[in-house]
Amino acid sequence: MNHSEKPLEIGMLLYPGLTLLDLIGPHTVFSWFANIHLVWKTTDLVRTDTGIGVKPNATFATCPRELDILFVPGGFGQQNLMADSEVIAFLADRGARAKFVTSVCSGSLLLGAAGLLQGYKATSHWAAREGLSAFGAEPTDARVVVDRNRITGSGVTAGIDFGLVVLAKLRRRGKVYAARNGTRSRAALQLGKPQDGGPGDRSTNVEHDGDLHETARKQSRHGIASRVVPTPDPLPPSESPALAVHLADRLEGSPRQGSSRCIML
Repeated sequence: MNHSEKPLEIGMLLYPGLTLLDLIGPHTVFSWFANIHLVWKTTDLVRTDTGIGVKPNATFATCPRELDILFVPGGFGQQNLMADSEVIAFLADRGARAKFVTSVCSGSLLLGAAGLLQGYKATSHWAAREGLSAFGAEPTDARVVVDRNRITGSGVTAGIDFGLVVLAKLRRRGKVYAARNGTRSRAALQLGKPQDGGPGDRSTNVEHDGDLHETARKQSRHGIASRVVPTPDPLPPSESPALAVHLADRLEGSPRQGSSRCIML
């Protein structure tokens, strides 16, 4: 990162019963380039679905009012918050100001309850996706959906893919810079060939290529632009930027149609 640039400010909602993977995937990508505010009503330990606790470092009162990204994870605990006036008010307030309003899994239902998805295409966990229509959103069957400044990911394992899509958007806006030549070494990861990952590690795609292309064809028939992202080639040893930055670069130039974009990873 160019240290002369102000780091991104990202607010990530915590709550009891959230799905840990929904949080950790995007957090891993975002933490390379941002100040992360893990936000809850108090700074008491928050227990996730796995029993692992996450310590908030901000409350609704102390979280910055102006955020680059507002993020909401999913989880069974989400159901208990749909009528929680304190949570909904926080999301509505920060979401109205945030440059990007985002979620993974059923976190999009909380965005909907806060009035942040009215008139937007969005996705969620497959079991919860159709519930988005109750909030004026258009449920969309895709792994990651981008509609203007709303970016939503589907269930659980889509979290890292979602994070990379957000990073790609920020790259195009000039907000994120590659870590090169040892700078910020914790983010400097070297890509290898798929076979280097171990037995059975064929690809970064979670579906077979044929299934992905079939999905793309179906989306095309419905007027939705899509992009299938192949496993990247290895980076030259002399050029080892962050893995996330490299993958984000591959996402740049994705085809568009209308004001929204669905990306299959």
